[in-house]
Amino acid sequence: MRTSHASLAAILAIAVAGNITPAGAQASKPMEKCYGVSLAGKNDCKAGAGTSCAGTSKVNYQGDAWKLVKAGTCTTIKTPKGHGSLTPKP
Repeated sequence: MRTSHASLAAILAIAVAGNITPAGAQASKPMEKCYGVSLAGKNDCKAGAGTSCAGTSKVNYQGDAWKLVKAGTCTTIKTPKGHGSLTPKP
């Protein structure tokens, strides 16, 4: 009986491990830069002239500030200033 319990435990462990997504796997999902959708100070890197990187946007939905979003979703994101853009907004 011990052998069957050990086998069952091994099978369950393998099954559970197969359902766990490694942290690196999420990062490999296709992403794209989406302009005009981030809140002030919540952008991902460069937000136009006078800014250097993440968290430097000055206003909500700043047109030259981008946020990484899942590929194919940018232009469907609606904000009070319109939809997200794949290129910087004026």
